[in-house]
Amino acid sequence: MKTAFKNNTTDNVAGFWSSVLLAIVTVITFAIAICTPPLSGPFCAGDCFTYPYSDIAQRFPRDYYWMYPAMAMLLVYVMVMIAIHRVAGESRKVFTLAGLSFALMSALILIVDYYIQLFVIQASLLEGETEGIALLTQFNPHGIFIALEEAGFILMSLSFLALVPVFRQYGKTGKPVMITFSLIFILTLASVIIMSMIYGIRREYRLEVIIISINWLGLIASSVLLAVFFRRHKRIEQPAE
Repeated sequence: MKTAFKNNTTDNVAGFWSSVLLAIVTVITFAIAICTPPLSGPFCAGDCFTYPYSDIAQRFPRDYYWMYPAMAMLLVYVMVMIAIHRVAGESRKVFTLAGLSFALMSALILIVDYYIQLFVIQASLLEGETEGIALLTQFNPHGIFIALEEAGFILMSLSFLALVPVFRQYGKTGKPVMITFSLIFILTLASVIIMSMIYGIRREYRLEVIIISINWLGLIASSVLLAVFFRRHKRIEQPAE
């Protein structure tokens, strides 16, 4: 039976379907998040929650729906990075290993961050245990949740940057992926610098909103490009002339 894959290995097939799934789950996550406007901080338009955020229990679970697909998205993102590492030529695996390492750190930080919101914050509020909630909750515009998200998405952009040298060797198939990964990192870095220069440590969640949007949109675009790449991939040990 004929196949659409040029090199029909388990790695290519897994990479293709993981990329397709990543695009779908990221779109769903982004759509739900957009429909959940912030009710605290600089972008809040009305009925805002303020310190000590002890009355946020009423917002569960509607303000947390997006975190469920977000955690699934991060797991699939790691799977895609593993597939890229597997199909890369031996001379480029130092870069894919760096990218995979950054991806694992990013996914771990973000999944723990979201899991705490879903299964620690709400349980504590329902039990009347409000001590420490203000520092942990997503409604605090300069709390731990926002700081961990910033760290997680900066690491995600670094994982993409590490893969740029890998896709240089794949010509027309790899060039769009390389450009997309480069743009994600450049835009993320520029956002960190600009927001820090304007707001300093008082940037609250402005930077988080920008870099999460950059990385999610980048994930959607690169997932589509990677799906094409995995269908056409052939192992190359040396860069194309």
